[in-house]
Amino acid sequence: MGYSNKVRETYQSQLKELQDKGLFKQERYIHSTQAADIEVEFPSGAATKKVINMCANNYLGLSSHPEIVKAAHEGLDHRGYGMSSVRFICGTQDIHRELEQKLTAFLGTEDTILFPSCMDANAGVFEAILTKDDVMISDRLVHASLIDGIRLCSAVQDTFKHSDMEHLESKLQLHSDKRNKVIITDGVYSMDGDCAKLDEMVALGEKYDAMIIVDESHSSGFIGKTGRGTHEKCGVVGKIDIITTTFGKALGGASGGCVSGRKELVEMCRQKARPYLFSNTIAPVVVSGVIKVLEILSKSTERRDKLEKNANYWRKGLTEAGFVLKEGDTPIVPVMLFNAKLAQDFSKALFEEGVYAIGFFFPVVPNSQARLRTQISAGHEIHHLDKALEAFIKVGKKFELLGKTKQEIIEKYGM
Repeated sequence: MGYSNKVRETYQSQLKELQDKGLFKQERYIHSTQAADIEVEFPSGAATKKVINMCANNYLGLSSHPEIVKAAHEGLDHRGYGMSSVRFICGTQDIHRELEQKLTAFLGTEDTILFPSCMDANAGVFEAILTKDDVMISDRLVHASLIDGIRLCSAVQDTFKHSDMEHLESKLQLHSDKRNKVIITDGVYSMDGDCAKLDEMVALGEKYDAMIIVDESHSSGFIGKTGRGTHEKCGVVGKIDIITTTFGKALGGASGGCVSGRKELVEMCRQKARPYLFSNTIAPVVVSGVIKVLEILSKSTERRDKLEKNANYWRKGLTEAGFVLKEGDTPIVPVMLFNAKLAQDFSKALFEEGVYAIGFFFPVVPNSQARLRTQISAGHEIHHLDKALEAFIKVGKKFELLGKTKQEIIEKYGM
């Protein structure tokens, strides 16, 4: 028996309220491979439209790289489609161990364990290594998956103001009586595009005997001189206790993630992390593809170098055009609009101009912080960026945004 009409009406009312407030998220359907140019069906049932993709996590342009596709085919041919098992029963192949070893070398850690996703890695790591006698102190803007993992753990929960090291130090002093203290941060913050102050966090960790856990999902492969991540950029390779990251962004764009760090902590995850113990192993086709990704990145920094140039070019163009941007030096370049409906309307107008960039609003970002999060790729050429910039300027003029301050935009459109 299904639920009653009264219950159904409750949910229908909630959905209508989201639509009325301009907060309803609509899916788009891509009819092509993930690349700088894609074929998109929007809205559902409409004819496909060729657009420039300005919002993918495909930072290094590897999602459809021919060598990675070939490696994935070979993984499929030689190791099969799926494992039909969790790791500790009969789900571990030689290539899973090989990938863990290559990731350990790439990230500069002691050991690595694979998870079905970084969401699962973040969901499992805290509960596996901490108890009620410990404390977790997280930056207030950490990724939702870290927040969910923190919620699942019995340790005491606390936060510090975003990138405020004085506030963090005060929290470490406050919790000096705890058995273990853990500082939790993103390496690159996914919505704002700024980098964590890992060097300062490591110094505080050493001063107060606290561990550091960093989610490097938006930095692995392209941040730092050789793309190792934020810990490379900040000069603290080997000093981070746990790194979690994903293979679903720069490292191929498929799926999967890992926990990498101190041997004993990784082993605790192998013994106790529930998403690891109770989820099927990453498919061989994905493992083979990620191994090839790491081989490509270890040979040359050409792609991360091109990405850096592209990101600087894009940020400079938007700044000179008069948009309000979040400060940063990563390929994540948020165009701030502050109003949820404006963000959606701006996104739709861009789509008509052949540019694909999605509006973000509450609860994905805080209230009054609606934006278009543009993301640059090594797959973009300058002609892509020039055409996208031309569209942004045209739509910006339409909505009278160019050269306007945050306050002027809020006065015109509200929050």
